[in-house]
Amino acid sequence: MEVHFKPDVQAKLDQMARESGRPSDELVEDAVIGYFDELAHTREMIDRRFDDLESRRVKPIDGEEAYRRLMEKTDAQRQRRRPA
Repeated sequence: MEVHFKPDVQAKLDQMARESGRPSDELVEDAVIGYFDELAHTREMIDRRFDDLESRRVKPIDGEEAYRRLMEKTDAQRQRRRPA
């Protein structure tokens, strides 16, 4: 398989290869493997969450409630980080 990158991406790849001392094809292969591993992990997590919802092990919440909870957590974290 042959892969072509835009010049700016190719330059970054070449630089990483020089800095790491590894061939660029190994770097690309590692990146693709990592991407697919992460994609599989994410898919498994989504499937588990869907199963939890379908079996009613968890209760769904609407978007506004989810946003409110997220903002409360964010505000609480900011309060803890503020110097006294």
